[in-house]
Amino acid sequence: MMSKTTFARGFLLGAAAFGGLVGSLPSASAQGVVNVYTNREPGLYSATLDEFTKATGIKVNAIFSEQGLAERIRAEGENSPADVLITVDIGRIQEAVDLGIAQPVKSEALAAAIPEHLRDPEGRWFALSMRARSIYASKDRVKDTAMTYEDLADPKWKGKVCSRSFQHQYNIALIAAMIVKHGEAKTEEWLKGVKANLAKKPSGGDRDVAKDIMAGVCDIGLGNTYYIGLMTNGTNPDQKKWAEAVHVILPTFEGGGTQVNVSGIVMTKNAPNRENAQKLMEYMVTPEAQRVFADVNYEYPVRAGIEINPLVKSFGDLKMDTMSLADVAKNRAKASALVDKVGIDR
Repeated sequence: MMSKTTFARGFLLGAAAFGGLVGSLPSASAQGVVNVYTNREPGLYSATLDEFTKATGIKVNAIFSEQGLAERIRAEGENSPADVLITVDIGRIQEAVDLGIAQPVKSEALAAAIPEHLRDPEGRWFALSMRARSIYASKDRVKDTAMTYEDLADPKWKGKVCSRSFQHQYNIALIAAMIVKHGEAKTEEWLKGVKANLAKKPSGGDRDVAKDIMAGVCDIGLGNTYYIGLMTNGTNPDQKKWAEAVHVILPTFEGGGTQVNVSGIVMTKNAPNRENAQKLMEYMVTPEAQRVFADVNYEYPVRAGIEINPLVKSFGDLKMDTMSLADVAKNRAKASALVDKVGIDR
């Protein structure tokens, strides 16, 4: 186990291994530190963390890894230097709770900024930003501008739907939300309908859905909204063409709104710098920090009244469903079981 006193050395080693925020961190201050473990790319948070340090004098140490940070925190136990975990997807967030590494936080600032359905009822996690599970549609072949998730099972789309694996966390969250909305039986029938409409075996990622639509393999497919921003403004010329070939539809559930997933933050059970950790958590939902999420990440801020990125705004108004994400998390295992039962990935 790594002791708290050796975190500075461990941070440098971890940063070298995982691409942490080396070089952008300010010098230590009398106000102390806060230690961040994150599954999110450092570039998405470095500016915000620097601004937090300028505002508070608290130094931020950060370690980045795409996988395994929740398990690492559990393995480190009482000696863990981690104060907070920033991660993506309600499944990973719930994993931190299930592993017993989260502690509840009571904060009027967090409660005021974050809608109730986007935070844990017991205060063990809080959403920081949102992404919508949207439908990519061919600009040339699809004239629809509005759809429901239920429409993906409509026979009119037979042989015209693409998606990544339905066991992927993004689709599991959508299926779990469908269970919350309609129950297991109706969700199973919906999955069967979607399977009948697939143009090919689920594979690749959300970007590949746009690629396949451009190639004429399918006409519509599931994809997170932010990938359009990443492809449009990235450095890969092929991906720019993929993004240009589709338009984004913000579908809704019948009788509901658009399904959203989140990035979120957890205070660790053994946080050595608890007071500073809470200050960071509260800073992350200030208008200034939320504005950065909206612009840099091509995501939606959880705080109301924040201007969003112009490209994301062009997708239309997000009318998000207000079902509790905690309820979605509880139904993820059922969603995964239904994917296997229907055999939609085969």
